[in-house]
This record gives sequence, structure tokens and C-alpha cells, in this order.
Amino acid sequence: MTTLDILKSAKSAVKTILTLTTEQKNQALLAMADALEENEDYILEENALDIEAARDKISPVMIDRLRLTKERIKGMADGIRDVVKLPDPVGEVLETVTRPNGLVIKKTAVPIGVVAMIYESRPNVTSDAAALSLKSSNVSVLRSGKEAFRSSNAITEAMRKGLKKVGLPENLINLIQDTSRDSANELMTATEYVDLLIPRGGAGLISACVMNAKVPCIQTGTGICHIYVDESANIEKAVNIINNAKTSRPSVCNACEVVLINKAVAKELLPLLKEKLVAEREKNGLTPVELRLDSYCNAVIDGTPASENDFDTEFLDYILAVRAVNDVSEAIDHISAHSTKHSDCIITENSENALLFQALVDSSSVYHNASTRFTDGGEFGLGCEIGISTQKLHARGPMGLKELTTYKYIISGDGQIR
Repeated sequence: MTTLDILKSAKSAVKTILTLTTEQKNQALLAMADALEENEDYILEENALDIEAARDKISPVMIDRLRLTKERIKGMADGIRDVVKLPDPVGEVLETVTRPNGLVIKKTAVPIGVVAMIYESRPNVTSDAAALSLKSSNVSVLRSGKEAFRSSNAITEAMRKGLKKVGLPENLINLIQDTSRDSANELMTATEYVDLLIPRGGAGLISACVMNAKVPCIQTGTGICHIYVDESANIEKAVNIINNAKTSRPSVCNACEVVLINKAVAKELLPLLKEKLVAEREKNGLTPVELRLDSYCNAVIDGTPASENDFDTEFLDYILAVRAVNDVSEAIDHISAHSTKHSDCIITENSENALLFQALVDSSSVYHNASTRFTDGGEFGLGCEIGISTQKLHARGPMGLKELTTYKYIISGDGQIR
């Protein structure tokens, strides 16, 4: 099918999904989760082909984003089952007003309609987006990057089998078959068919969608995440948080890319940080973190001299830019100048500095003494997520079911006229 054929089919499915009860949607989701596990071998075979084709074209950490395992497929299936447990947002009455003339006005949550997503080399996004869209009574149109297309296609085929098993039309979930830029442009301009477009990927993809989309678009994903270590920080806590935020999965958008260190603790912290991120990892046969240091930090420990561009780069790799600052105000100013408004953190035992940082840092998630890696739909109790919005309207931060609804006013009267 052409992209236009798929869009027309998706639009035609909106009437069907609007009639489904919560029980019917949950039965479909459970069938989709089971189908992923039942088709595990086929999904892994297709994923192996994707990995082989991408091996010399993308970095090892990006290969890890692309790779599926039995455990990851189970995690995808369990993520769908977690969505089943969540309340259905559709039909929730957000506000009720009874007017003096007797009109009853109910502000009611309703689905958006056709939700399209363009994403890159993370095949698990396919199941996350499809599950959240279905539970919130939206029809999904998914467009995977070419590196992950075979994997995403196999996942979609499995989920559509699940829909068919419970007697629902397969076109509630759709995958664009064309991975060229033409199909991305079609989605960006499909004003007759697409009600919301969510790009999830690198800065280039997100920028292209924000600049060119004629359909409503939510800016997501790019994460130049900062951790500021204050003068009153617990140093052991700081080392552990930075290590987790940088190395647990460096290829994702909530990984730390920049550490700002108060000069009062720099000479104590930097050697411990180098020991943890470099020497200890080398000793254990792990990839060491390349520390890109400003001149102050480079005088304390050896590392790669940082350029100004390093503080405006989402590395998505074992690379960390490090800068020394004089106080919390300078840290806030640096973040204001360089942040992508994703996730930023202060490590401090000073409650006043923590409150100041969390008040003035204008990001979707602002942490005190915790890893930025928690910015995630599952960790926030939303089930899986469809993306992390770095804008302010209409959604911000991890997007779950409620963020896939809008509202309309339902008005009941008894013959009133104006």
C-alpha cells in the first residue's frame, strides 16, 4: 500500500475505534501482547537482518538501541499489559458547570483521532506507540526509520494478528511501508488525515518536522541533559548519580551529556569521577567514558580539552562534557543557554539551592539528587510512553494516555434558547 492508501485506511478506522469499550480495548491489548511473544522467533529473525545491514553504518551504542532480545520482547509485551491496568482516559469528565439557565456543560476527554509517529532506530517504540494509541482510542500511523524497518514491520504484523484474533480491524494499527523522506514529508503535510504528528529521534528529524509540518506537531526527544554538583553535595551520591545517568544507557535521550561542578568541590570530585567512569570501567572490560573538560577541570585531571560545541551536543555515546562553575546561579545560567529543556538535575544537600534550581531551570523534568534516567513513561507510572515532549503545549515531559487525548464540551439542555 502507498502512504496515501494507508492514511486513508487509518482515517476510515476512526469511527470503529470510537465505538470500542474499555473492556474491548483491553482485550485487544492483551491479545497484542500475547502475539508479540508468540511471534518472538520471527521478530528476532527480522531484527537480526536489521542489525546486520546497519552494522557498519551506525555506532555500537545505536546498534544496542536497535537490538532486540527475548528479554526485550517480553519487556515490550509486559509494557502493553501495564497499559491494560491503567485507567481509560476517554470519557473522563474533567469539569462540570451548571449554568443559571439550567444548561449542564461537561468538559470531557476525547481521543485526538489519527496519531502519526516518525521514529528512528528503536523498534520497541512500535509497540509502545500502538498500545498507548489504542488504549486512548486513537488510530496509530507509524513510520519507522529504515534501520529498524524489518523489526518494526514484524512487530506490527504480530500486533495486527492480535487485533484480528479478537475480531477487530487490523487498520487500527498501521505501519508506513516507505522509509524514504517522501513518506515523512507526506505525514508532515497530510492535513486531511493526520490529527497529530509526533517525531521521536535525533535533532535533525525533530527540527525537520517542526519546521515543515503542516499538521499539529509535538517536539520531542533531543536531550542535552545536565547534572550540576553543588558545593554542599554528598560526593559519593554525586558520583553514583552521574555514573548511572551517563553509563546505564548512553544512547537514550534522558542520559546525562553535561556535568557542571562547583569549583569548591571540583578537586575532590573530579578524581573520583575519573576513577568511576574511566579507570574502573576499563578494569571491568567496559567502554570508558571520554571526559571532555574545560580548562579549569583539565588542570585537575587529564582528559580531552572541551570545545564550546561540546556543551551543545547530544552525544548519545560514552562522552561527557564537564565544566566548572562558581555557584548555583552560574549553573542555572549555563543550563538556560544550552539546555534542550528535557531533564536537568542538581545534586545538593542545600534545600534553598535545590528550590532555586528547580524553580528557575525551565525543563520538562527537573531533579534534585536523582538520575535524569528516570524521565520515562514507565518510571513516571504512565505505562510505556509515546515520547517525551520538550515543549509546553499541549503536553510536556513523558507522554502517556492522558497526553493522547484532547477535550470537547458536552452540553445538555431542556429546550433552552439564547
